[in-house]
Amino acid sequence: MPHSQKVITVQHLSKKFLLRKNFPGILGALKGLVCSKVTEVAAIQEISFSISRGERVAFIGPNGAGKSTTIKMLTGILHPSSGFIEVLGLVPWEKRSKLGYQIGTVFGQRTQLWYHLPPSDTFDLLSKIYDLEPAFYKNQLDALVEAFDLTPFFHKPVRQLSLGERMRCEIVASLLHNPPILFLDEPTIGLDVNAKLKIRGLLNKLSKDHGTTLFLTSHDTADIEQVCDRVIVLDKGAIVLDSALRELKKTYIKKKILNLTTDEETLPLKLPGLRIMENANYHFVCEVNLADTPIDQVIHEALKLTTLKDVTIEDPSMEEIIRTLYEAACHD
Repeated sequence: MPHSQKVITVQHLSKKFLLRKNFPGILGALKGLVCSKVTEVAAIQEISFSISRGERVAFIGPNGAGKSTTIKMLTGILHPSSGFIEVLGLVPWEKRSKLGYQIGTVFGQRTQLWYHLPPSDTFDLLSKIYDLEPAFYKNQLDALVEAFDLTPFFHKPVRQLSLGERMRCEIVASLLHNPPILFLDEPTIGLDVNAKLKIRGLLNKLSKDHGTTLFLTSHDTADIEQVCDRVIVLDKGAIVLDSALRELKKTYIKKKILNLTTDEETLPLKLPGLRIMENANYHFVCEVNLADTPIDQVIHEALKLTTLKDVTIEDPSMEEIIRTLYEAACHD
C-alpha cells in the first residue's frame, strides 16, 4: 500500500520535567521544606518524525528512553514543553476529547473491559460512549467478532477469559469506532506463543484490509519483526534511528547463521570470524562474521572436507539486531 497522507506529524518536540530532590529522614524532610532543590530533566529532546496512513511503526527503546512520555503527548495526556504535534489534523492537548473519538489505544497491562461482565456488555457500553449509530455498531461488531474469533467467549465474564482471549477483546473494544490510528503499548505482554502469533496475525490483517495505522511499543522483538514495516529507536529522549525494517536488517546484519548437514559426523572447519555453535551427529552450525569471512568461502572450505547434504543460511534474530543498535547508540 502506498503511504502518502500524513496522519502524525511531530516537529522539534521536547518535554522537560522538574524534579525535586528529597533528603533522607525527618530532618531531611524539614530541610526540603525550607531549601528544596529542583532540577530540570529532559525526557524528550527535539525529536521529529511523521507517519503516513497505513504504516506499521515500532517505537522502541530501553526503559526510560521516553517512549511513554511521547505516547502521552501524542494522545493529548501531556503537554510538550516545546515543539509541534498534529495527529489526524488535530493538536492533541488542545482537542483531546475530539481526538479520543478518532484513535484507539491498547495497553497490555491495563484493561478497558469490565472484569465481572462479558465482553458483549462492555462493547455495548462503548458504543454509547462513542455515540455510534446502531446499524454501524452492529455491522462493525459483527465483522470484528468474526475477524477476532470472539464467538466462543463473547458472553463469558472477562474474569473467566485467558489472557490471550482478553487481549483480543481489548483490541476489538479499541476498534469499535473504526479509528484510523491504533496505539499499542506492549500488546502481547504475558501471552503464550500461540496467542502472540494470533494477535500479530490479526494486527497485520487489520492494517492490510482497512489501512489502519499501527503505532506499537514493545520489548518483544518478534512483535516488531512480524507486525511492523518501520522502526523508530529512541534512546535518552532522542531518536537514534528511523528506518524501514528491511533497511535496518540490511545495515545491521553483520553475521549469518550457517547450518550444514554433512556426510562426516563432525567437521574440522576453522576460519577467521567463525564461531562454532554445534558440531556433532552430521550437523554443523556456526555463526559467521561477514567482515572476516564471506559465507561462500565457508561453504567452499566445507566442501573440501565433506559432502554437503543440506545448507541453510539464517539472519540473526531481531533481538540481536536491536541489541547491536543499542550498543552503537551507547558508544556514540
